[in-house]
Parts: sequence; structure tokens; C-alpha cells
Amino acid sequence: MSTETRKTKKPLLILTGPTAVGKTALSIALAKEVDGEIISADSMQVYRHMDIGSAKIRPEERQGIPHHMIDILDPSEEFNVVRFQQYAKQCMQEIYERDRVPILVGGTGFYIQSVLYDIDFTSQEENASYREELEKTADEKGNEYLHDMLRRIDPASADSIHPHNRKRMIRALEYYRLENRPISAHNAEERAKEPAYDSCYFVLNEARETLYERIDRRVDRMIEEGLEEEVRRLLEMGCRRDSTAMQGLGYKEMIAYLMGEISLERAVYLIKRDTRHFAKRQLTWFRREKEVIWLEKEQFHDDEQKILRHMLSTAGFLRNAF
Repeated sequence: MSTETRKTKKPLLILTGPTAVGKTALSIALAKEVDGEIISADSMQVYRHMDIGSAKIRPEERQGIPHHMIDILDPSEEFNVVRFQQYAKQCMQEIYERDRVPILVGGTGFYIQSVLYDIDFTSQEENASYREELEKTADEKGNEYLHDMLRRIDPASADSIHPHNRKRMIRALEYYRLENRPISAHNAEERAKEPAYDSCYFVLNEARETLYERIDRRVDRMIEEGLEEEVRRLLEMGCRRDSTAMQGLGYKEMIAYLMGEISLERAVYLIKRDTRHFAKRQLTWFRREKEVIWLEKEQFHDDEQKILRHMLSTAGFLRNAF
């Protein structure tokens, strides 16, 4: 990106990576250095009352750094990439007005992409009758059947969308019906655009075996902290099992346990297994992104201060953005 182009774009820092890799602590240290505010790019932390299963940062852990997009919706409300983009852009505008730097932090790659490239969602029409037909098909034949349908017309989307994510599968199938082309092709075109911001896009990562051990320990900690009680309270509040919020990792497995469908031991096993699979898909997504700056923790001897200094050196131009 040329110096002249940088002058016309607003600054944006991005810190992402697989779940449980350690983004939270690093993001706070980064925000302190650049006078930044953090915007959560997470599909679950937007929900109130869903603290343990989403690994939500507690107010006392924020060290005075403003955090946005956390606890803004009730679990009964729908949340998707379009709403995320709208809320995030509003937060960013307010942060710029305070002469501070927004830092997008989280592991939902499509959410980050929607902001970084200012993806235009307005042209994507909807076909309500076909969507209802797909919903009925999934109810009768299962999500895997829908996933097979998607793979036949759009293998790239099938690779990136988990069979549990019915809404995204339906959206991809619906787009193909309306546009007669894969939604993955549309998304690739959007990714090919120049970033809308003067950005540094960091991806924190570590050795797979170490990451998987961290995931297992995090799940054990969630159980110890009361994930079962949290999910029980959500159900007592009237949260529906098929709601978007309750499809999150940890929640759907714990519901199956509370409904007597599986044992607690099996639920914990599934949470750990599916979280590891999720981390693998996250890394696949980030490897497809352009101009990302990989932060491999072992190369810095797992020293957060060394990682932070490298980030500040790389993003030095942003410090003089205002």
C-alpha cells in the first residue's frame, strides 16, 4: 500500500487466531501501547448471560481498555455477519472521533473480512420460499444432507462451512439458486478488493499439539466454572435449543447432556473434539487471507513482550495515524 493511499485511509489493527491461542491478553497489551479500543469479532460474546461457554473477558480483566460488541444482545436475538458489520462500523466511527485506534479482536474470520474489505451485502437478495424448503429438508433429512447438496454445487463453501451451521449452508444454497454461481466465488471477489483501511492483520498461532492442550484445559476450566449451570439457566430463561445463540460450541453439547441424550463425559469429549476441529477450520480460513502477518508463538519463545514489540514495529506507521 502506497504512502499516499495510507494517508487517505483510517487505521485499523486486527488480531485474530484460533480459539484459546491467547488473543485476549495480547490484545489488551496492544491497546495500551497504541491508545486503542477493542472491538470483539466473536459470534457468541455479543450475547448476554453467555459468559463461560464463550470465554468472555470479565470486566475486571479489561484493565480499563474499552471493549465493544460484548453483551449487546439477548440470547433470543439473531446475529449474523451483516449485523456485525453494521455495529462494528458504528463503533469504529465513534473510536475515530475520539482519535483512538480500533482493534478488531476475535476468531470469526468472515466477520473480520466483512469490515476489512467493507463487503457489500445489500445486493444479496433472499428467496423465502426456497429457504423454507431447505429448512424443511434439513429437518427431515438432517444437516449432513444439506451439506452434501452444498458440496455438489460449491465445494469451496462446503469446506469452510460446518454441517452444524445450517443458516450459512442455507444462505449459500439460496445464493446459488438466485445468482446461478457459488457464493464462494462472490466472497473471493470481495476478498480480492483492496482493504478499506490502513490495516495490519495479525494472526497469532502456536504449535498444534500445544494449542490442542490449551483447548482441552480451557474446556475443563469451563466445566469447573459452571458451564452446566449457565446452560441450565439459559434454558430456564426460555432460550430455544434451535436458536442461533444456542448453536455455539459448548452450548449445544451441554443441552444434549441436560436433555438426557448423552452423558456428561460424552458432552465434554464432544466439546473438546469439536473445538479442536473448529480451530483447524479457523487456521484454514486465515491461511487463505491476503497480507496477514503470522505471529508464531514458538518463534518468539512464547514471550508476549517479544510478540508485542514485533507487532508495534510492524504497525509503526499506525502510531502516527492521527
